[in-house]
Amino acid sequence: MIEVSHLVKKYGSHYAVNDLSFRVEKGQIYGFLGPNGAGKSTTMNIITGYLAPTAGEVKINGHDMMKEPEEAKRCIGYLPEMPPVYPDMTVGEYLRFAAQLKRIPSGKREESIEEVMKMTRILDMKDRLIRNLSKGYKQRVGLSQALLGSPEVIILDEPTVGLDPKQIIEIRDLIKSLKDKHTVILSSHILSEVSAICDQILIISKGSLAACDTPEGLTRLMTGEEELEITVKGTPEELQSVLDGLEEIEGSSLEKISETQTKAVIKTGENCDIREKLFYLLADARLPLMDMHVTAKSLEDIFLELTDSEKNTGEKAGEAGGRKKLRLGRKKEEAAEAKESEEAQEGTDNDSDL
Repeated sequence: MIEVSHLVKKYGSHYAVNDLSFRVEKGQIYGFLGPNGAGKSTTMNIITGYLAPTAGEVKINGHDMMKEPEEAKRCIGYLPEMPPVYPDMTVGEYLRFAAQLKRIPSGKREESIEEVMKMTRILDMKDRLIRNLSKGYKQRVGLSQALLGSPEVIILDEPTVGLDPKQIIEIRDLIKSLKDKHTVILSSHILSEVSAICDQILIISKGSLAACDTPEGLTRLMTGEEELEITVKGTPEELQSVLDGLEEIEGSSLEKISETQTKAVIKTGENCDIREKLFYLLADARLPLMDMHVTAKSLEDIFLELTDSEKNTGEKAGEAGGRKKLRLGRKKEEAAEAKESEEAQEGTDNDSDL
């Protein structure tokens, strides 16, 4: 649906976007995350045809944005962070104007306008001047414009800015429903919103792709080893004797939290689930289990770790990331360390021969 290949946008010696590549599949909602200055808005402006790249290409539904701009743009509905609405028009007038620009056939215009106003719940505002609307309703008008003509790709830049909590929930539900007919790219600074709505999350830092995966996949990728937290009714010594019987455990820390209860944080290897076995062992030892849950990094933790300016050095900025980018990076480091070790050993052997 959307293919971004080796995208570069350079201003003088500064790279706003640096060799960015990713693919957006049909019928999914993609969250687009990054700190301020990471290149999110620049990338969105290039994808939507508002800005020309220095290098690289963008294809929308097979159409190259630079070579076939009209065909590519017909596939896109775009809501910028600041909705492009005209304050002296009524809501209905503005949407009719937008429908004309999108070349929606005159016989279908009113039907299309009414449909999107119902979707965004602004039908009762159609005769109101846009200048008299609240910021939240202006945002809804902008979203209605993006939905006009039912484009295959919907790109939303901070769509819930200025909305009250009830409106945010309504817009979230609307965005979720869009993937039945559209592919959606959503840019937001509200990480909980992205986690709740999106099927896939793209994180960029310093103009390069830092990660691309499902919310669950990002958590697994960044956590590596699982941590299981349990609370039992018993002493630390009693609990430790049970844990000693599980060879899958790589480490644990115990804490007495009351006169009768002990908490343990247990580390296991990746894709190792000991919950059922541990449950039965605790039952056999007559240690009542009060609580058990898997602890994982939040999206906020993952975001901060991936976009930490001290960790994202120039060597990382030059890589074209992918789903397994971080894991591959770790493997490369391990391979390099192994090679250095072999070379050091060879040097020792040569010295011995001499």
